[in-house]
Amino acid sequence: MSTFLDLGIRKEYIQGLKELGIKSPTEIQERTIPVLLNSKTDFIGLAQTGTGKTAAFGLPILHGIDDSSVEIQTLILAPTRELVQQIKKQLFKFTKYVDKRIFVEGVYGGEKIDKQIKALQRTTHIVVATPGRLIDLIERGDINIKNISTLVLDEADEMLNLGFKQDLNRILKYTIGTRNTWLFSATMSDDIKRIVKTYISNQAPKVMVNRHEVVNANITHLYVTTTIKDKINVLINILNKRSNDRGIIFCRTKLGTQKLYEQLKEEGFSVTALEGDMQQRDRDKVMRGFKNGSKQVLISTDVSARGIDVSNLAFVIHHQLPEQLEYYTHRSGRTARAGKTGYSIALIIPGEEQKIHAIQKELGIKFVKI
Repeated sequence: MSTFLDLGIRKEYIQGLKELGIKSPTEIQERTIPVLLNSKTDFIGLAQTGTGKTAAFGLPILHGIDDSSVEIQTLILAPTRELVQQIKKQLFKFTKYVDKRIFVEGVYGGEKIDKQIKALQRTTHIVVATPGRLIDLIERGDINIKNISTLVLDEADEMLNLGFKQDLNRILKYTIGTRNTWLFSATMSDDIKRIVKTYISNQAPKVMVNRHEVVNANITHLYVTTTIKDKINVLINILNKRSNDRGIIFCRTKLGTQKLYEQLKEEGFSVTALEGDMQQRDRDKVMRGFKNGSKQVLISTDVSARGIDVSNLAFVIHHQLPEQLEYYTHRSGRTARAGKTGYSIALIIPGEEQKIHAIQKELGIKFVKI
């Protein structure tokens, strides 16, 4: 097992990592950091959320910043405002004990553009952005990313799922030249393959983290067979048994989220809900209430839950199983973080048992029927 020092990370960064509780490298970090630190190259990393990707690309980026220059040297694109804020915060924390003055700015929708333009007028070395807002700034001439040396696409598949395909192509075309592109994605869809073929060198090293290992070993996977009509009673039962624990309930649709929220609120549970077309202000309010523990259970769709990072969640409940297998990993990975244990509980209706078998086989996990 290698240490961060073995991988080539400088001591002052390791001190910052220690303080964040990051002591030894994860698989993606171990296999990515030496490649990105030591060679100017394009790169493809296939890994799920929660595997430590931010440090895997973030540390090499920070090591390579020339702080005597005032140019933007790195651009990191991410699908949601939450993820942008999270990456920015982590990069900032990594540099706590570093003498270099490295400046990171976040650029995303849902906040006044003038405020972001003003921030970008100061020295900025790294920009973390959602594609839509970045395009706005480029078109207004308020950001210059022509001379970047590294472009990172984080959760590239999710950016495409959220409809950023054209924006991504425009940004990739716009920055073509001397930059290296590092692409991280959970899946290799046809659209991702097209981006790789068009914009990434065919010599690019590729690191793939075993999907099975990502489904955290500290999660106990359970399922309950019920009927559509009886689902709510089963759910109430589960929540009553876990009245001191915090968790997330996943629904497939916005409508389902809203309905369940009303039902559970009526039953007197401490719940809050995230919905697709919520204003950013309201979204932030919901997340604050959930993070600070004033609300115990969050109800959300897969897309709305993107980029959420809340610690100490004891359980995740799947009100319906997700359409895509990837989402099972994303959902269940919200619990049992940082060495803790947690439960992932699926409510299934007759005829869905074969889905449970498929998930078991594909992800190499074991479900227990309760």
